[in-house]
Amino acid sequence: MRGIVSIAGYVPYRRLQRSEVAKFFGTGGGKGTRAVASHDEDTTTMGVEAARLALHPVPGAAPSAIWLATATPAYLDKTNATAIHAALGQPARVAAFDFGGALRSGTGALQTGLASTGSGTTLVVLADLRDGLPTSADESAGGDGAAAVLIGDDAPGTPVIAEYLGGASVTDEFLDRWRTVGDRRSRVWEERFGETRYVPLGTQAWESALKSAGIAAEQVDHVVVTGMHGRAAKALGRKLGVADGVLSDDLSATVGQTGAAHPGLVLAAMLERARPGEVVAVVALADGADVLVFRTTDAIASWSPARSVADQIADGADLSYGKFLSWRGMVATEPPRRPEPQRVSSSAAWRNEGWKFGFVGTRDRASGAVHLPPARVSMKGGAVDDMEPAGRADTEATIATYTIDRLAYSPSPPVVFAVLDFDGGGRFPVELTDVDPDTVDIGDRVTMTFRKLFTADGIHDYFWKAKPSHAAGAAGTTPAGG
Repeated sequence: MRGIVSIAGYVPYRRLQRSEVAKFFGTGGGKGTRAVASHDEDTTTMGVEAARLALHPVPGAAPSAIWLATATPAYLDKTNATAIHAALGQPARVAAFDFGGALRSGTGALQTGLASTGSGTTLVVLADLRDGLPTSADESAGGDGAAAVLIGDDAPGTPVIAEYLGGASVTDEFLDRWRTVGDRRSRVWEERFGETRYVPLGTQAWESALKSAGIAAEQVDHVVVTGMHGRAAKALGRKLGVADGVLSDDLSATVGQTGAAHPGLVLAAMLERARPGEVVAVVALADGADVLVFRTTDAIASWSPARSVADQIADGADLSYGKFLSWRGMVATEPPRRPEPQRVSSSAAWRNEGWKFGFVGTRDRASGAVHLPPARVSMKGGAVDDMEPAGRADTEATIATYTIDRLAYSPSPPVVFAVLDFDGGGRFPVELTDVDPDTVDIGDRVTMTFRKLFTADGIHDYFWKAKPSHAAGAAGTTPAGG
């Protein structure tokens, strides 16, 4: 039996009230909210957070491969999945590959992993950032987010919580949505044309998937139809022949459409509330139609998400529309009057990979003293080169002291720095994120999150920041050596 061993969605902390768009421009916007990635997040960092959440409930899981699917990669040419690999502390034998460039890459990666019986356990990570010109439908309807799906064969310690019953894909070449290389926004053809293509393609894929799974539409308990063409998705949902109440929330009103990540995100939301023996399906519309059908197993009753999609949606905080436009580079604000940071040294980053990407320090074997960053000489007793790895990426900490710096370089000032005391030992100063500077206080509890410090000369400087525990929840698997 092959299927889903664990799954998680990641919804960024910030929210844009769509009504703010019309207040600012007099047009555009709409009802509800959309999730907004912070200025220090991209598809790689969001993928790391989703992966940590997915691996947390199954500490015995050892992925044999990590796949990242995104339509908005942080790098071209360079594999982005390798940064996720490093942040998770995975050994070199674990392969890392990108499935990138198209909205359909997400379902394609999932289908490939689910069909590869006997190939080991694959961690499929889906992430996307959706942009649009101010007041556009894409700006309001889009959303940012990620999902991670641990796919494998049923085994002791890593039981399958949702068996893959089957699926189907249909493909057609037609120009509905496109974005040329280097372009920030997508362009779309006339909406009615896309609807005339997607609805029959989706119907065909749905019927083929049910036949492949050996079930009837009446046996489906939860289904979501998703796609960037919202009108087509709604029209197709009315034609599936499922019972009343089976169509589940597509998260469009609260998170927005997260592109390549959305099939995984809505699947995570459905499985988090599913009971054993229920049939769950996802229909994704992009350059055709893809359908995935699962049946939950008894193991889902004992599986518990590290942090549910519903909890993340509920814990979001509003972001002003002006700040949103600034973060997205749609408006140019006065830059900090400080020199911009220099690009990261590739050789130095490689030499310190465990620390920089995994946040792994060292612990003195004799005294137990934890050193952040790693050290060769112990602060207690002076022992030399007698250390063991001490991972702190998944360890909560307490703010010992902090400062608010309004002069330091930042794309979103002010910068909040805090000295953290980690549970179990270790003290280190870090930048805080997803926080209101006015609410920070000594004694606050925080947890670590993988973020982007800055970009210089086209190189992204990834490292760890801290965010309030109430906005973070449990996350991740302890990196190797932790």
